[in-house]
Amino acid sequence: MKKRVVAVLTSVMLTAVALVGCGSASASAPAPTETKVEEPAVEEAVEDESEAVEEAVAEIGADTQAIKDRGVLKVGVKNAVVGFGFQDTLTGEYSGLEISIAEKIAEELGVDIEFTTVTAATRTELLDSGDIDCVLATFTITDERKESWDFSTPYFTDYVSVLVETASGITKLEDLKDKTVGVSSGSTSAKSLTNAMIEAGFIDGTDFDPDSFDAATWTEGIAYKQYDDYPAISTALSAGEVDAFCVDKSILAIYNTDDRNYIDDQFSPQDYGVATKKGSDFSTFVDDLVVTWLGDGTIAGFISENGLD
Repeated sequence: MKKRVVAVLTSVMLTAVALVGCGSASASAPAPTETKVEEPAVEEAVEDESEAVEEAVAEIGADTQAIKDRGVLKVGVKNAVVGFGFQDTLTGEYSGLEISIAEKIAEELGVDIEFTTVTAATRTELLDSGDIDCVLATFTITDERKESWDFSTPYFTDYVSVLVETASGITKLEDLKDKTVGVSSGSTSAKSLTNAMIEAGFIDGTDFDPDSFDAATWTEGIAYKQYDDYPAISTALSAGEVDAFCVDKSILAIYNTDDRNYIDDQFSPQDYGVATKKGSDFSTFVDDLVVTWLGDGTIAGFISENGLD
């Protein structure tokens, strides 16, 4: 009997030890348990980062993302306006304020850049057709134009002026009465000059309507001839086909030779902006950049570098 009791007690004790051992093993299990708890946290972090990237892409917008996916920003620029958009005939390289801004936009997008030479008559056609993504080509912002295209905050303000041959004796607005002035097709220069002469009382403005004004048909007190580009107007001035050359003063600068001069008057402030397709999210992207660069001095630096200050 005694032996049986001892055996039973021994069995009970061994069982107890075994149970205690199991308890100890359970107590030492936190390490695996902690590993299992961390795994969902890692997965959540990855998911959060993925969502953040998706949100960033969404903020860029489909139009802007399309340019990034293409890898090239297509920009319409001038090629004969020193200080703004000028192409070296030997190297083919472009330079100027608007070139610098365009290159900076491409840099922000992380893409290459492709320049297309435009004129006042072709820039909107190429923008509308999608051949270019934006225009930086001394494009003046007007209420009428804003109905068809988006414009960024102005990056430069110029004034309209008139260039003449010194020998003509023309020195002021009043002297342009009954003269013929050369302007660029599709520009606002003729309307600006006509309005300035009307406001000064030099010509009758009875039939002047800024909304329907057409340089090709206006003949009251001043007449106009339209040309496809600025070099053609300069040639016409030298040949005597026109009595004066009217456009923004910064553009006229390259054509102001020793035997020419500006009239005393400058008028009609011209705000230049980056033009983009109406309603495009790329418009917002560009405007945000321009506002930032105006604030941090980037554009002021470009203006100074190109001798426009």
